[in-house]
Amino acid sequence: MTIKDIAREAGVAVGTASRVLNNNPNVSDETRKKVMEVVRKYNFRLNSNAKHLKQQNNDGIAIIVKGTKNMLFADLVETLQGMIKDRGFACLIYYIDEEEDEVQQAIQICVERLPMGILFLGSNLENFRKGFTNIKIPCVMVTNAAETLGFENLSSVSIDDGIAAKTVVEYLIDSGHRRIGILGGEMEYENPAKRRYAGCRYAFERYDIPFSPEIQFEQACFSLESGYEAMLRLLDKMPDATAVFAISDVMALGAIRAIRDRGLRVPEDISVVGFDGIELGQYMVPRLTTIKQPNAEMAERCVELLLHCISKKTAARYERIPFEFWTGETTKVIDKECETICEKVGF
Repeated sequence: MTIKDIAREAGVAVGTASRVLNNNPNVSDETRKKVMEVVRKYNFRLNSNAKHLKQQNNDGIAIIVKGTKNMLFADLVETLQGMIKDRGFACLIYYIDEEEDEVQQAIQICVERLPMGILFLGSNLENFRKGFTNIKIPCVMVTNAAETLGFENLSSVSIDDGIAAKTVVEYLIDSGHRRIGILGGEMEYENPAKRRYAGCRYAFERYDIPFSPEIQFEQACFSLESGYEAMLRLLDKMPDATAVFAISDVMALGAIRAIRDRGLRVPEDISVVGFDGIELGQYMVPRLTTIKQPNAEMAERCVELLLHCISKKTAARYERIPFEFWTGETTKVIDKECETICEKVGF
């Protein structure tokens, strides 16, 4: 079985199959799915041919990006790539779909490319529990926390997602909102989306405000389209919603479009808060209220931490980076009495 055979059975060009196998993001999801189905069917692996062997090096840092439509990761990758190259290392970037196993991808990269270390953008902790013992080089999780895993070669740099989400919901409650919807991510495994959801639930409980997941929560992927569709479903179930918290900015932007398409206004009818602080959100009209993740600082800490672990052979470290709450133009106070409360708590 060769790459030509893979392309023939998948019904695509050889160049397209090659881009899929090399994790190039410039391939449609449908095409990638077709090629990967054939790959899995025959358990195909790229041969380490002469060209590939020539590309191997032991001064490279690999970046595995989980999800091809996450704008926060796009900004981080650009920053990380520049920092890694500035420090004299080669940078190897791999994109995988949200549902793929990043640890198995890392194992394959270790065999084929011999990197010195790996940065993971997006991670399912269950995948690490099942397979990370096979990886021996220093690694760092970016935007996710690795403390609970206990691997000596797996560090992490992240914000406190639970506290950040709690901050958002408390802000909305203090602004007079009670009918608050949540657009969240995958809940089946431990990840930032699940911690953000837990932070939301804690805020509702702290204020003794009832929360019905069946009505007030809609799951979405980290994309504009998914945020749009999830918001439409939420409006069908919760037509009296006065505020929505989307656990990513791209979801929030999709949600705002859905709200407008239903003939409603932001923030006059529904307030919207995002999460991440992507650049696009600060140039849209109205400007997005959001939790800002400090990309530059996070990227710098990840690179410095990884290179320190590589050069000094030190044990894993877990760092928390402070987040910021940016009050934009997509939220409003709906109770004048609450306005004083918000001022007192610093919002």
